[in-house]
Amino acid sequence: MSTNSEKQDNMRLCAACGIAEVDDIKLKECAACDLVRYCSDKCQKDHQPQHKIACKKRAAELRDEILFKQPEGNHHGDCPICFIPLPIDPQKSTMSLCCSTILCAGCNFANQTREAKASLDRRCPFCRHPVDKGSQKEARMKRIEANDPLALTETGKDAIDKGDYKSAFEYFSKAAELGDVGAHFSLSLMYQEGLGVEKDEKKEVYHLEHAAIGGHPTARHNLGYVELKNGRIDRAVKHFIIAANMGYDCSLDALKVCCREGLASKENVASSLHGHQAAVDATKSPQREAAESALEKAETVRVAR
Repeated sequence: MSTNSEKQDNMRLCAACGIAEVDDIKLKECAACDLVRYCSDKCQKDHQPQHKIACKKRAAELRDEILFKQPEGNHHGDCPICFIPLPIDPQKSTMSLCCSTILCAGCNFANQTREAKASLDRRCPFCRHPVDKGSQKEARMKRIEANDPLALTETGKDAIDKGDYKSAFEYFSKAAELGDVGAHFSLSLMYQEGLGVEKDEKKEVYHLEHAAIGGHPTARHNLGYVELKNGRIDRAVKHFIIAANMGYDCSLDALKVCCREGLASKENVASSLHGHQAAVDATKSPQREAAESALEKAETVRVAR
């Protein structure tokens, strides 16, 4: 068995010709793994046949290290006003079209209450842009022209609702290239359902993984079911645990089912219950509770009518 010292010594030598990294000779790592280094493109090409298997295995290990790392929070991040983590449920947040900023319902409600009491015109709580249908639409177009990834993704969702899958795919693809996690998730759904594209599980998983790494809990949950379907139980359980620890209810339920069927341990469930509750509690605030209470009252009045 090679020691760490031996590995370090090997990394100072070209894996193909054995030349050492000295003076003007600089070695570069294999682009896919961290196992070997080369002095030239020719050496890398010559060594590729014997390195291929080890490289592929190590690249998969490195990918899994990234894939199965517990995100610090969900892909929405924190509300930029109160700096409290945004809830997973999109109904408990709002997006300002003018600046493509996601705000919690608590901060939005507090701003609306302040404006109503002072008889002020409505403005975005974050960028202070006037809130009216015409100006919001114009602001959205400006965000799209500026290649704002969130604006592109939201426009793609609008196109999906209209059945315009071609435009939706273009918007999502551009937003995904710019790093938008939600766009990757939307593309995974298009490949899963065959919306404007051929159904393709490999491409679905590719986009699910990008979204999951970015903290998208539903993408993580869906990955768990893909792995479960393909018989990779350990990987499925890992995905469910990570999503449950982010506060995702469906993954916690899936983990309980796995436990009942002997696929996950009671310790897995117990730990995830604590993680799930902690993630949910982290999104709470008095302002958000006030906003939710006001919404419930408004809904009660609407139903009563």
